[in-house]
Order: sequence, then structure tokens, then C-alpha cells
Amino acid sequence: MTELPDWTPLDWTAPDALEGRFARLERLSVDLHVEALHAANPIDVAHWKYMPYGPFPDPGVYRLWAEGAAVSSDPLYYAVCGAAGWSGLASYMRVDRPNGVIEIGNIAFSPGLQRTPASTEAVHLMLDHAFTAGFRRVEWKCNAENAPSRRAAERLGFTYEGTFRQHMIVKGQNRDTAWFAIIDSDWPAIRARHVAWLDPSNFDATGKQLTPLRL
Repeated sequence: MTELPDWTPLDWTAPDALEGRFARLERLSVDLHVEALHAANPIDVAHWKYMPYGPFPDPGVYRLWAEGAAVSSDPLYYAVCGAAGWSGLASYMRVDRPNGVIEIGNIAFSPGLQRTPASTEAVHLMLDHAFTAGFRRVEWKCNAENAPSRRAAERLGFTYEGTFRQHMIVKGQNRDTAWFAIIDSDWPAIRARHVAWLDPSNFDATGKQLTPLRL
């Protein structure tokens, strides 16, 4: 075992906003974000298949859900703004200050936000803030059948740590959960690759990447 004589539980307060070149995150606000978020996201069931919330057939239903989400302290929801405006959600969750562990989850990016520099930067900003704040470990968990989420975790530098079988029941269905994590000693090298990929010089005039993010 590794002794940690200088470790003390974190005194962490979540930021109101995070901003980079391509993305801005703000604590979810019903009045500021809900209308745009609902408009940006499909209402079909497939889009929300792996999420514990959604779909939202009309803005009123979305608003009712968001009223609770906006005052939640764990999960702590952020609206994500990319080139097309407010079009995604992400959260800090399962915040464990005594052990320095936090999870990034409840990620619901609209089709227009997915696979864009803004979507990558949004998660990068959350990771960078967490490690700068002193967290030792950042987790990413998803339904083991959710191949896009697993690919995203690996692309961003998370290490697969195993699958918890019959971990949860979500929307009446069994969920085996795939666990991924980045720890603080991993982060400097991963961060450098993120920063290099997000540099404007890595994109052509149409916004297409010149060099893919490989970790």
C-alpha cells in the first residue's frame, strides 16, 4: 500500500462555468438553457436509450425534469454550448471528497454537438478542473452495451477497469456497467495530447481535424 501522509479531504466547490476555445459550460439553468436544449435534441427513444432520463416529448416535460436537475448537488448538471448554441448536458457526480474521487457522467450531447471539437473540449475542461482542484481519480461509467460511450472514454484517455455485472436497473432493464478512470498520475500526458488536439492549428478551414486524438 502507498502511504498518503499529506492527504486531506478536499474542500471543493463546483465551478459556475468552464470555458475554452470551442465550448462553454454553465450550471444548468431552467430559464437560460432548457428551451435551446430541448430544441437541439431529438425526442425519439433511441437518442436517450442509455440515459437514466429522457426522452422529452415537449418542452414542458423537459422543463419539469430540468427544474429538479438544476437544483441537484449530485449529479451537478452543466449545460454545454458549442458552435450551434446550447446543445448538450454533462455532470459531475458521485463526488467523494474524502477519497478525492469524482465521476463525469449523464452526458447527453445533441447530434449537432457530437463528434465536434466542442464535445471533446467540454469533457477536457471538466477533467482539467477536477485534477487542478486536487481530485486523485476521475471516473467514467456507462452501460456495457453502449459502444459509442466506451469508444469516447478510450479516445479521451480513460482506462477500462472492468464490468460490473447486473449493476443497475435503468428504465426497467438490466444494466451491466463498464468502468473507466483516469488517475492524477495519468493526467499530465493525457492533458498534453488533449491540448495539442484542441489547438486551432489542428483544424482546417472547414473545422475538420488534421490529426486525430489518439491515446
